[in-house]
Amino acid sequence: MAEAVVSDDRADVNTMENATANAMAYLQDEKPDSDLVPALNLGELDLTTDEFILDEVDIHIQANLEDDLVKEALKTGVDLRQYSKQVEAELQRIEQASIKDYIKESQNIASLHNQITACDSILERMEEMLSNFQSDLSSISSEIQTLQQQSVSMNMRLKNRQAVRSQLSQLVDELVVPGTMISVILDSPVTEQEFMEQLHELNNKINFAKELSFRETLACSDIQDIVDRLKIKAVTKIREFILQKIYSFRKPMTNYQIPQNNLLKFRFFYQFLLANERTVAKEIRDEYVDTMSKIYYSYFKSYSSRLLKVQYEDVADKDDLMGVEDTAKKGFFSKPSLKSRNTIFTLGQRGAVLSPAELEGPILIPHTAQRGDIRYPYETLFRSQHFALLDNGCREYLFLSDFFMVAGNSALDLFNCIMGKTLGMFLKNISTYVSDCYDSIAVFLCIHIILRFKTITTKRTIPALDKYWEAVLELLWPRFELILEMNIQSIRNTDPQKLGVLDTRPHYITRRYAEFSSAIVSINQTFPNERTNALLAQLQVEVENFVLKMAAEFPSRKDQLIFLINNYDMMLSVLMERAADDSKEVEGFQQLLLARTQEFIEEILSPPFGGMIAFVKESEALMERGQLDRLKNDEARITQLIRGFSTTWKQSVEAMSQDVMRSFTNFKNGTSIIQGALTQLIQYYHGFHKVLSQPTFRSLAVRSELINLHHLMVEVKKHKPNF
Repeated sequence: MAEAVVSDDRADVNTMENATANAMAYLQDEKPDSDLVPALNLGELDLTTDEFILDEVDIHIQANLEDDLVKEALKTGVDLRQYSKQVEAELQRIEQASIKDYIKESQNIASLHNQITACDSILERMEEMLSNFQSDLSSISSEIQTLQQQSVSMNMRLKNRQAVRSQLSQLVDELVVPGTMISVILDSPVTEQEFMEQLHELNNKINFAKELSFRETLACSDIQDIVDRLKIKAVTKIREFILQKIYSFRKPMTNYQIPQNNLLKFRFFYQFLLANERTVAKEIRDEYVDTMSKIYYSYFKSYSSRLLKVQYEDVADKDDLMGVEDTAKKGFFSKPSLKSRNTIFTLGQRGAVLSPAELEGPILIPHTAQRGDIRYPYETLFRSQHFALLDNGCREYLFLSDFFMVAGNSALDLFNCIMGKTLGMFLKNISTYVSDCYDSIAVFLCIHIILRFKTITTKRTIPALDKYWEAVLELLWPRFELILEMNIQSIRNTDPQKLGVLDTRPHYITRRYAEFSSAIVSINQTFPNERTNALLAQLQVEVENFVLKMAAEFPSRKDQLIFLINNYDMMLSVLMERAADDSKEVEGFQQLLLARTQEFIEEILSPPFGGMIAFVKESEALMERGQLDRLKNDEARITQLIRGFSTTWKQSVEAMSQDVMRSFTNFKNGTSIIQGALTQLIQYYHGFHKVLSQPTFRSLAVRSELINLHHLMVEVKKHKPNF
């Protein structure tokens, strides 16, 4: 084949050489142009024929005239025939030059021709090879499509097998009971972590076996016997362990809270029993309820009885009421009364039991108090007892909810089964106490202790003791109201003539009321109670009536006012120490004190300055009616008033100040009254000046003896006592 290509190339080269030789010979034989141009023969040219279209000629002529060369030739006036010959000559010259160039490059052209031919043959072979390759690719593509289809099919089968495998693998894993589980359940102590883990696994297998039994799976029967025997063994070991823990609570002097907290670590044991052996679960729960019920009852019974041994021996009785006189005598066989009956109406430090620090403070330890010979009021013992109940009750409720997995009413029922007997004992003890209690402050403090404990359990979201709190309040509230009504009745029935010697100082009954009312008002501010407020208002009315009845026993109005002011001031002072300034009790006594103080000021000013005061009031009344001239003839009276005041006012003011300070136990109140009296005196004297400055009295010569008002004010200030 290569030889054929070479022979073809040689033939092409020879052909090119022959063509070159012919061209050279033609150039050598070239003749002049004149010889080559044949004679012009127009023949039978008919310019008039219709076949010649003049329009087309015009178009060609117009197009030629647009040519730039033609335009240039027309402008310069060139002969077109001569110019045509020049162009033809130039074209021939160029043609000859081109032929010479072609001849000159003939060898290269021949070589190029040969190369093109060779390339053409090579490309032809390449085309053939590519065609073959294309056909091969077509066959490969079909094979790839076949492989892809096979791959998709295999992938689908793989997924199906994996899905089946996962299901079967899980089923097999759940069905298989490993030897480790068997050995751990049989031999390991229940306190081991490994036992707990295997118990979880066993529980899962039991549940799975139950599920398979519902589906009637045949494989379930292969493991059912092994699972049942392991369950029985686990239940037996768990039962023994939990019962042993519960029995440990019963040992004397045992802090049951420690094993109780330890039992919470094994709450899953009860869950396992509840799910797989309810009979045993019920046995354990009943045993726990019975044990803890006895423990709590025994503990609180003993604690309550020991607390009563450190209570104050002096307690109020039915004769220790607000309206009972201190000197009242009892029968020979009657028990001695309180050393001071006022103490049961005074709050003192007893209110500290409601402070957050003491309310939730440590409980009292009776034997420690007995060793130190310390005594406590009932509300302190009540607080300690019920805080212990609150603490243990909340902890027990949380334990029951957590360990026995109960909530709502079920948890409350279980809690009541354990604490019911103890709570019943508490209610019985409280009922016994309040039935013979006449200490209203102690009962009221107990009420507010319960209200605060109730708030604490609400914040802790522990509803277990809610009904107990309500039951206690139902016992305490009626008793408190009864004692308060008894005190009200005692004041209402008090006979002032049987209360001994009259004295203008504050009466002990009003002092009892002030202390008691301030105590109740201060305690009642946190949890206001309308019934309490109503009873206090009723008590206040009775005390006001009592004070008025006592004041009526004094023969003089001055002593009556002194008694009223001393009692109102004392009650107001005590109330303002504890109650809010805007309380009804404070506002009521402030108004009474102000009214009686003004009346007393008029009363003490009347003896030394009564004539002047009466003249001023009479004159002012006549001035308002324009009838002042009716006093024109009272010159002698006016002269006596002016000279009498100028002579005696200093001694009268001094005597009045001393008398006031002797009459009132509260120096601050006495000072206030003296200042009010002197101020009122200056106002009257100023009014006296004003009356005498009227035209009716201007001509009186005695006006010159009037004391200058500013001088009087300066002198009066010297008589104001300072404390």
